[in-house]
Amino acid sequence: MKVIPRSFYEKDTVDVAKNLLGKILVRRINEMLVSGIISETEAYRYKDDPASHSFGGMTERNKAMFGEVGRAYVYFTYGMHYCVNAVAKSEKYDAGAVLIRAIVPKDGLDFMLKQRKTDVISNLTNGPAKLTQSLKITKAQYGEDLTKVSGLYITDGINIKRSTIESRPRIGIKKAVDNLWNFSISKNYFTDY
Repeated sequence: MKVIPRSFYEKDTVDVAKNLLGKILVRRINEMLVSGIISETEAYRYKDDPASHSFGGMTERNKAMFGEVGRAYVYFTYGMHYCVNAVAKSEKYDAGAVLIRAIVPKDGLDFMLKQRKTDVISNLTNGPAKLTQSLKITKAQYGEDLTKVSGLYITDGINIKRSTIESRPRIGIKKAVDNLWNFSISKNYFTDY
């Protein structure tokens, strides 16, 4: 599998969110690889997006969103969960990131099940906190270079036809709800995969 280059992330955040579908999120822990096919994402931009962490300007928490594209932005939420994003933005915006909301497990299934303390595969990585728990992603991965083989990176995966991408409002936000920036692969797609 070829690691996705930095130039992939140097585009409009919304486009990158769509283009990440079908790519593979890889977590390397020592010599073990745990991975999954990215099946749901959400785009968060900057000044035109009041739902974005970067909307109010740079802070210690969100500074990765203003930094180099192709890096991991990991944040802690609700006092108990981590979420992982890929920093992505065009030259038009000073900040932006794509939240990886769900993956379809590929490698390291037993490890994921153990991490999540469950045996229900359909409920394993179908949410941003579930996937970070499954892949053991924490604040330690903040700023990780996703464009190089490291502890966390993204590779080529499967080709997704635009016709199989569904878009809807982002989940759990109260602002900018008219932006249909949640993208997912149609569930029907995986019946043939």
